[in-house]
Amino acid sequence: MKYQKFNKINLPDRMWPDAEIDHAPIWCSVDLRDGNQALIKPMSLDKKIRFFNLLVEVGFKEIEIGFPSASEVEYEFTRYLIENDMIPEDVTIQILTQAREHLIKKSAEALRGAKNVIVHLYNPTSTMQREIVYQKSQKEIIDIALNGVEWIKKYFGGFEGSVRFEYSPESFTQTELEYALAISNAVIEAWDPQGEEQMILNLPSTVESGTPNIYADQIEFMSRNIVRRKNVLISVHAHNDRGCAVASTELGLMAGADRVEGTLLGNGERTGNVDIVTVGLNMYTQGVDPKLDFSNVDKIVKVVEVSNEIKTHIRHPYVGDLVYTAFSGSHQDAIKKGMASQKEEARWYVPYLPIDPKDVGRSYESIIQINSQSGKGGVSYILSSVFGYKIPKQMEPYVGRVIQAVSDKHDGVLSERMIGESFEKHFMNLRDFYRVESLEMKIDDEETVIEGMFFLGDDGSQEQAQAKGIIEAVGSVFERLGVAFEIVDYAEHTLSYGKSAEAVAYFGVKVEEEIYYGAGQGQNISYASINALVSALNVAKKA
Repeated sequence: MKYQKFNKINLPDRMWPDAEIDHAPIWCSVDLRDGNQALIKPMSLDKKIRFFNLLVEVGFKEIEIGFPSASEVEYEFTRYLIENDMIPEDVTIQILTQAREHLIKKSAEALRGAKNVIVHLYNPTSTMQREIVYQKSQKEIIDIALNGVEWIKKYFGGFEGSVRFEYSPESFTQTELEYALAISNAVIEAWDPQGEEQMILNLPSTVESGTPNIYADQIEFMSRNIVRRKNVLISVHAHNDRGCAVASTELGLMAGADRVEGTLLGNGERTGNVDIVTVGLNMYTQGVDPKLDFSNVDKIVKVVEVSNEIKTHIRHPYVGDLVYTAFSGSHQDAIKKGMASQKEEARWYVPYLPIDPKDVGRSYESIIQINSQSGKGGVSYILSSVFGYKIPKQMEPYVGRVIQAVSDKHDGVLSERMIGESFEKHFMNLRDFYRVESLEMKIDDEETVIEGMFFLGDDGSQEQAQAKGIIEAVGSVFERLGVAFEIVDYAEHTLSYGKSAEAVAYFGVKVEEEIYYGAGQGQNISYASINALVSALNVAKKA
């Protein structure tokens, strides 16, 4: 076999499968380092500043800003943030460095004047890295890490600000677990955290090469066996080579991790880093406050897209253009009913929508879009939510068929405007054959008297009638003129409030054993009802 199956972890008493995520981890954004180094065109200074400000606004308290010893651009950005006092008091900036003395020395120079810093040291530890890249033994690789610790102590020993230490055995998931433990313990003892101090042990899935449950086993094993556990924060940093970074991160938290490194929307090397927006909003939908502000995901998407020059996929979880949109008729019908029953401030309980779009700054306007796959429920929802037309349930199939026919010809998604126009064209205030003009009415408690011109095609006649109600009076005239029908459904409502409120009515009529629907709009319910009845008769005539 060309490829080898990843070995299972011997952890028969694993505890993580029964664990739950019940609080937010410590979050660290690595957009400005890991994300930036993965871009075809790295961010300019202006883009980095804008991105940094976004991260602060979202609520990150730890932000990896770069690799200042790797290039002058990274160095200058670090200095810019510090010298221009752009780092809030409660935000810690993090930098990455290899275990090389000159790089650590330059990192200390780059960070001078900063109030709160994390120095992130890493060196590769996997068998492939040791054998192919470094050609060194396990002991020699440990010595590299320990030398790095000593150089950090040397060059940051007199640092005026607060210094915290982070170590990553890079390519942790491809490292023998006992060896990963050995090098991690050696580094912890060498750093020697005292009292309440907590160093960070970052255990990255640098190249995702196993299933998420294996990563969880690895994290739980390390959490159980590292020395000075109370003085160590375990951090996970998952890449997405197998498409499982979110699951790996969540299971890693269940397995004992305290901290998460990732990027907004998942940009990173190869297939990317874990998407912190997705992980955070997954928590939110389970009733856990992620301690990050995702109430305006459109702003996050805009800044990330401009900064990274990468377009966000329309199906990207929580933030894509179509993630709250249903095209399927059955989905639309369920969503429509769910939205209708959802009470303000009540527990969210809407089919197919695991989160209220308004919680992330989205409106309800795009929840349902209409194409040839859509059904009557979706059309009804658009007519109600956008135009205010509350068509009766029995009318929905008739309207749905008309809109679907329009969609079939359009070959794509119908805009809300097209749906409204199509509805009005086929059902509203129709006068093609039957019409009533110059209608006058007198209404009292006992009866309604009407008089007006009634037209059947081009033939019109002045007619009078009286009955208990306006519809009975108008209907009696049409019956007298030879138009036979039976009213089977009726509904009405106003489109607005106040004295000038427009009214809308809907009629279903049976003509020769077939049912037809029409709608009418007018200055009051009486005129709207007449227009609706006349429309229904016109629909029947055209059938």
